[in-house]
Amino acid sequence: MKLSIHDPKFILFLLGAMLLGGMYGAAVGEEIAWAALVGELFLNALKMMIVPLVGSSMILGVNQMGNSRKLGNMGAVTVTYYLFTTLIAVITGLVLVNIIQPGVGTEVVVQSVRETGAYSFLDVVRGIVPENIIHVMASGDVLPLIFFSLFFGIVLNQLRDRATVVLNFFEGLFEISMKMTQYIIFTAPLGIFGLVAARLGQAGGWAAFQDELARLAMYAITVISGLLIHAVIILPLLYFLFLKKSPLRYFRQMSEAIVTAFSTASSSATLPLTMECAEENAGIRQSSASFVLPLGATVNMDGTALYEAVAAMFIAQLYGIDLSMADQLVIVLTATLAAIGAAGIPEAGLVTMILVLHSVGLPTEGIGAILAIDWFLDRIRTAVNVWGDSVGAAVVDKVTQ
Repeated sequence: MKLSIHDPKFILFLLGAMLLGGMYGAAVGEEIAWAALVGELFLNALKMMIVPLVGSSMILGVNQMGNSRKLGNMGAVTVTYYLFTTLIAVITGLVLVNIIQPGVGTEVVVQSVRETGAYSFLDVVRGIVPENIIHVMASGDVLPLIFFSLFFGIVLNQLRDRATVVLNFFEGLFEISMKMTQYIIFTAPLGIFGLVAARLGQAGGWAAFQDELARLAMYAITVISGLLIHAVIILPLLYFLFLKKSPLRYFRQMSEAIVTAFSTASSSATLPLTMECAEENAGIRQSSASFVLPLGATVNMDGTALYEAVAAMFIAQLYGIDLSMADQLVIVLTATLAAIGAAGIPEAGLVTMILVLHSVGLPTEGIGAILAIDWFLDRIRTAVNVWGDSVGAAVVDKVTQ
């Protein structure tokens, strides 16, 4: 019997590949060149599909909506939902870090950190409208691509009778892109094996990782606990309240994308697979998936926002700095805004964390205390980000029907 990527058994291959890759990387304990190459090729193949799939899908999605009022309604619901879940994630992280207090009495080695420059929320707004769409496609910036595709789709809808050839072109491009994505997904077990093995090997294997984890155990427990609460309780509860369906079944439908997000540590790279799972496995309308998921991969970073709030408080506790409720409210706001802009700037995690620390006067060199295991926590929060995008797509699809 031929195995399909939509077969539930396929997820077992992905999980098995991730486990074997981790065991191999942990045992070798050094850089594994061939595994890194395999993982990089898989990651590049996913990134390769972002522009044609997102662009064509969003243009067709706008046409399916029929008018700008529906588009405006979907946009308002999407932004409101994403802001709400991001705020909930930040507050969850702050509550846990105040209860557990992982930085109190903890001794860690602070590595040197290079500050990469200033950043403001205005940079995100400024980057929405591209000055050169070819450059945007070459660099893979999703937010300006979304703007251009929406603008293009709206005008194409207005000129439908005179632009049939163009519409047919994008319909064909979308079908081809989806088929190419399916072929790439077939290689996911091998790619995931390479990514996990290479990264754990580069980290020094199990012995080195175990030492790092032991030094930062309470910090890691706090971050992971917050991410689990958000992913296992809050997001499924929202899904059930809006759709009256089993969130566990929906999780299984999106599991390929979530496992890949953990392996790649990139919401944007996982985006083609997230869209494939949402439309083909979960039956979400193309018009909803093509709008909500690309926007979510760019601005909806629940896991990142929670992590940055916990990390900022952890650093404050390490240095014995007492932050007031007003300071923590500032962290809530800046972590939310930083998470929104994280995907669109170089060295996103570092720069946005500096923004949060600056907002309450914390020393930026404190980032060096958490770098040792950040690569591991990054994968968990990316998986939560993608799960949050997926739930958002389902909720928006239901609300805007």
